[in-house]
Amino acid sequence: MAAFSAADVKTLRDRLGAGMLDSKNALVEADGDIEKAIEILRVKGLKGVEKRSGRSTTAGLVTAVAENGVATLIELASETDFVAKNDRFTSLAAEVLGAVAAAGATDVASANAAPLNGKTVQSYIDDEAALLGEKVELRSVAQVKGDDFAIYLHKTSKDLPPQVGVVLGYSGTDAETARSVAQHIAVYDPKYATREDVPAEAVEHERQVLTEATRNEGKPEAALPKIVEGKLTGFFKEVVLVDQPYARDSKVATGKVLKDAGLEVSGFARIKVGA
Repeated sequence: MAAFSAADVKTLRDRLGAGMLDSKNALVEADGDIEKAIEILRVKGLKGVEKRSGRSTTAGLVTAVAENGVATLIELASETDFVAKNDRFTSLAAEVLGAVAAAGATDVASANAAPLNGKTVQSYIDDEAALLGEKVELRSVAQVKGDDFAIYLHKTSKDLPPQVGVVLGYSGTDAETARSVAQHIAVYDPKYATREDVPAEAVEHERQVLTEATRNEGKPEAALPKIVEGKLTGFFKEVVLVDQPYARDSKVATGKVLKDAGLEVSGFARIKVGA
């Protein structure tokens, strides 16, 4: 019988995030040698990468970095929270983020093709997934440009890495207010910075829906345009950052908060794990 202890099993699990049974079996096969057990798990894990391709990745983390006028936000996804909070997984996320940012990637496809330690990001993730024993994927990538940035990474559970990430690009000097607005974005999830950013077809579609709904309420046909435009204001308050009631004071529009602070938003991105 191979000579190893429960502590050795725990060490292997902590290093790789692998399951208890897989770790124990690998140590048995490696005659208690942890480094050899790691290689055994790697070989077996690589064989399982394709088998895991259809699995769902509902856990994971978000992380971000900003430098030289560009901020990058990514979501690295896993199957379980157990892997998501593992040190190997969080280290992988940091390496992937660095590679994606260095490549200037703006979407998942270009990010996965970026170089990382002599491989592509995709192949590097697959290698690490083999050791972690789960499907791991780079699921979301966003890039924001600006003079300065507020980065807010929110933990929905103290035992897990950040699950909601926001990057706010801005010009101005009030970093505290910029961070507060980033927190607002994390909570209220606006889709656009200003009304001008909303695609014309989206506004027209909403106008048609509201017109039909208002007509069905029995409102006079002549009054429909004015009523619909009023209801469109509510639509903008849902999806436009500057129109939304500010999280810290719902009586004030976020746009006024930005203006009073001397801040101008150049762009923002929000990613939530699993969304």
